[in-house]
Amino acid sequence: MRRVVVVGYGMAGARFADEVLRRDPSVALTVLGDEWHPAYNRVLLSSVVARSMKADRVRLHDHDWASTHGVDLRLGVDVTGIDRARRTVLVDGGEVPYDALVLATGARAWIPPTEGLQEPDGSLAPGVVSFRTIDDCLRISAAVPGMPVAVLGGGLLGLEAARGLAARGCLVTVVHPVGHVMERQLDAGAGRVLARALAKLGIEFRLGSSAVKYLPGDGLWLDDGSRVPAELVVVSAGVRANTRLAVDAGIVVDRGVVVDDALRTSDPRVHAIGDCAQHVGTVPGLVQPAWEQAAVLADRLTGAAPAARYRGTSVVTRLKIRDVDVAACGDVHVDLDCPDHEVVSLQDPTRGRYAKLVLRDDVVTGAIMIGMPDAAAVIMQLYDRRLAAPSDRLALLLGRASGSEAVAGPVDLPTSAVICRCNTVSKGQLVTAYHGGATTVTALSDATRATTGCGSCKDAVCGLVDWLALTT
Repeated sequence: MRRVVVVGYGMAGARFADEVLRRDPSVALTVLGDEWHPAYNRVLLSSVVARSMKADRVRLHDHDWASTHGVDLRLGVDVTGIDRARRTVLVDGGEVPYDALVLATGARAWIPPTEGLQEPDGSLAPGVVSFRTIDDCLRISAAVPGMPVAVLGGGLLGLEAARGLAARGCLVTVVHPVGHVMERQLDAGAGRVLARALAKLGIEFRLGSSAVKYLPGDGLWLDDGSRVPAELVVVSAGVRANTRLAVDAGIVVDRGVVVDDALRTSDPRVHAIGDCAQHVGTVPGLVQPAWEQAAVLADRLTGAAPAARYRGTSVVTRLKIRDVDVAACGDVHVDLDCPDHEVVSLQDPTRGRYAKLVLRDDVVTGAIMIGMPDAAAVIMQLYDRRLAAPSDRLALLLGRASGSEAVAGPVDLPTSAVICRCNTVSKGQLVTAYHGGATTVTALSDATRATTGCGSCKDAVCGLVDWLALTT
């Protein structure tokens, strides 16, 4: 019996374990997690902060998962090293032998070198919390209405945390060193429109400013000499891959653990997936690449598809904030006068709407859609499937395009169209599961995992269920 050991019980490690069990339940699977919680969906933590979802609803596994499936699951484990010569993982009080080792150690929150955020021993100072784990989330959730809170970081997670806290009645200020929010996914125009929309929800912004000092009871001081009131500071300033085990074991590491298309490290017995892995075409911090990697590696290690390869992920980023619909994909940092691309833009900041479409040879290579969900549904399908865009670009941006295979409603989509990007679930898979007895959204979620990632596909799945109920 082949022994597969997984170090890390986060979203990547848990998903890999599930994929292995689906292919070959006889594999001797050991999963080592450093947290005491069952695996949970980090993508949904902002919903816990906003009180729109309870903490137990974000679990990926229940407490009986391991015993039900014969998995040797060990929680709260400190993995101290890897002995590659003896093929063992060293843990407190013992060792775990492996035939194949999977590193799914994820990433840790990066804490800016701001005076006062950390104690001399490196721990976070009182009143400071990162936004990475479910324990962090529960600490943030202790914030009370009226409490002034500063969020360091105007990226995806920082904005989701800010919205959640504002929904609780906290007085939230986002401090971001760049001139506009979500600069990786949005251009400056889109960033301004998004910040304006969020300001209407009670979030203040200090953009182009960095925090230089935090004084408990006094607040956060910025590099321009101003002060932001803050009884709580939430740090969401990015992550760094957890590579310590790989470095200590002599495995090649750059910004992450370097892997090839087979997800092998420099030691062919050791693999890496998720946020700790560095692969060309991978976007760290997003769930879709991690879960696609988990499926490829499970195919290879169980023998279900020994030739499977990971070729990178076509990522669509969605901001999960109630009342603000944001989707972005591809290369959006292309100027309007770029000779090699066609760029179409539409701005309506008063109504919180912004659209930018980047095309090359009639194919969508990048897009930003804010406050335009119907158009976003069509454009993301075009991007996914690399279909030729309709000639009337303005109609496309307004969600009124015709003559295209990609359409907004799930009913009209071809069976190959991907409905749930996080789990790569197509319309055809959902229809098959429905006819197999999964006739509710919950049952379809259990059967296919659709809606269990970021949750942005739930409306599409609901629409598909309603249509199937009328036609079958």
